Amino acid sequence: MRYNFDLIINRRNTNSVKWDSSQEDILPMWVADMDFRTADPIIQALEKRVQHGIFGYASIPDAYYEAEVSWWAKRHHFKIKKEWIEISTGVIPSLSAVVQAFTEPGDKVLIQSPVYNYFNSSITNNRCEIVRNELKYNGESYEIDFEDFEQKASDEKVKVFIFCNPHNPVGRVWSRNELQRLGEICLKYNVLVVVDEIHRDLIYRGSKHIPFASVSELCLMNSITCTAPSKTFNLAGLKTSNIIVANEEYRKKVNRSLNINEAIEPNAFGIEALIAAYNEGEEWLDQLLDYLQGNRDYLISFINERIPELKVVIPEATYLVWMDCSSLGIGSKELCNKIFEDGRLRINDGSAYGETGEGFIRMNIACPRAFLVEGMERLEGVVKSTYLKTEMEEIR
Repeated sequence: MRYNFDLIINRRNTNSVKWDSSQEDILPMWVADMDFRTADPIIQALEKRVQHGIFGYASIPDAYYEAEVSWWAKRHHFKIKKEWIEISTGVIPSLSAVVQAFTEPGDKVLIQSPVYNYFNSSITNNRCEIVRNELKYNGESYEIDFEDFEQKASDEKVKVFIFCNPHNPVGRVWSRNELQRLGEICLKYNVLVVVDEIHRDLIYRGSKHIPFASVSELCLMNSITCTAPSKTFNLAGLKTSNIIVANEEYRKKVNRSLNINEAIEPNAFGIEALIAAYNEGEEWLDQLLDYLQGNRDYLISFINERIPELKVVIPEATYLVWMDCSSLGIGSKELCNKIFEDGRLRINDGSAYGETGEGFIRMNIACPRAFLVEGMERLEGVVKSTYLKTEMEEIR
């Protein structure tokens, strides 16, 4: 069937974090959830479950594991086994449980910044120290500083590396060579690789997601991969995710930590949604990716033609666009405040993702095209007035 991603659905007064945490005249293009109705098979599965009328404790059926295993094979050509799967309420609880399982207070955890800001809380809440391998920005895209990465990984206090693949917010899809080199360094220094692959399905044409665990048997056995259908199918509120752990010793530790933190009991609706999504959701997803590609290309053209003061770091994945605003001469937090106050548009301040995010902003483009057009025009108005003001001050 044909899905209508141009359809505007009013999300106000639905307890939406994205829409109900700001005034009515604010256009929200910040937090990572989509403004699209999910796939019909998912809705139908949830409606069927609701009609049953009893919502007690839920166990995991074989169909759930089969759907997860099948999805990995279909979309990513990677064969996993049912027994590798541990279930969690979300990727962040998963990361926190893994850090707890494999570190002691005072240990260090390595991340690559700018990166998803909740990695920080997963580390600090477990009383560990954050170590940053800063990604290198070449003016167009980001690369890994492998020399610095190895230096940081060689510290015997570094026990875990949390890796974002594909990367949020810079939009990189890492190559096999990059993954292999990271894996080899971590093996050399006995650092466990914990991979956030929540954006694995949201890949633009010309790029290909490679699961870190698929690179080699050694990478498989020295890694723990966290996934969820939430970003792919807009199901974040259903609190269902999976952790892939091939190493049996590691899996026992993860299971124990999840149980200690009570993060392992499944959501009855999330179970049904995942099964329907992975078994019947591909048609919706393929159409979504085409629509997101159109949104991405529209934004790039708009910036190039009408707001050349900004530079788009062209994303290879995710529906989150990272933009360089350093030429404006003001801090990214101040700029986001101006965009909010003057443009009535809410986006993300890049400095929230680490010090190297200063001078950047992040925008969510997973919305009907009409919202994106409105958002870009609001952004243009604020940037033009800000840039003009900065130029006038320089003249004075």
